[in-house]
Amino acid sequence: MSGIDPAIISHELNVDQSFRTIKQKKMKFGPDRAKAISDKVDRLLKTGSIRKVKYPYWLANPVVVKKKNRKWRVCVDFTDINKVCPDDSFSLLHIDRLVESTAGHELLSFMDSFSPYNQIRMNPDDQEKTSFITDKGIYCYIVMPFGLKNVGATYQRLINRMFDKKSGTTMKFYIDDLLVKSLKESEHIQRLDQCFKILNEYGMKLNPAKCTFSVPSREFLGEVLFFRCDLDQRGFKEISRVHLWSYYHETLRVASGI
Repeated sequence: MSGIDPAIISHELNVDQSFRTIKQKKMKFGPDRAKAISDKVDRLLKTGSIRKVKYPYWLANPVVVKKKNRKWRVCVDFTDINKVCPDDSFSLLHIDRLVESTAGHELLSFMDSFSPYNQIRMNPDDQEKTSFITDKGIYCYIVMPFGLKNVGATYQRLINRMFDKKSGTTMKFYIDDLLVKSLKESEHIQRLDQCFKILNEYGMKLNPAKCTFSVPSREFLGEVLFFRCDLDQRGFKEISRVHLWSYYHETLRVASGI
């Protein structure tokens, strides 16, 4: 994966040097989890996302959990290194404002980045701080991995830079969720073209399987957009149930006092 030019942005770990380094002891995994880790290492090596390390000062173990589709999700336990890194004060946008700003738009296009964090490289001086141990050896990340502290802020900082001139008028974004909106159908192709030119300029890759183009409605950040801001029906049912239950108890309370 080529990714974003490091001259534009890279992820840095501002490690507090007053803390001692920590090397986790190698964990044992069952056959299924061990195979999932091995397969993940092979994929990361193939894409140039990790490299081998000989003498790391920081060392973590993989974490393997089963997803809803019964497949394995493999990441790294960065708990120790995260504890010695200060919070990035870069603030994320408010989801409610993002959703409200899409009201009344005739056409919407929704895009997701492909392995968004992996498109940004780690600062070379900080790569070995992401070292993790496996049966195949010790590796560190060349790209920004999921689970590392402040990666969301770094990614949002990049997106803000990319779409700074378009934010608010034609596009909305929240981390790896990108929305192109148009009040009129005739404007939509032009706005998509502007978006693609920016993505191409920065080398940002999209995940086609998670992209939906030129539709009047779809779920975005947990709410359904359809010409105006509508609550997802699932959420509406839950809210209705709560209000009915509260009304029932209030009725009993009043009746008992008569």
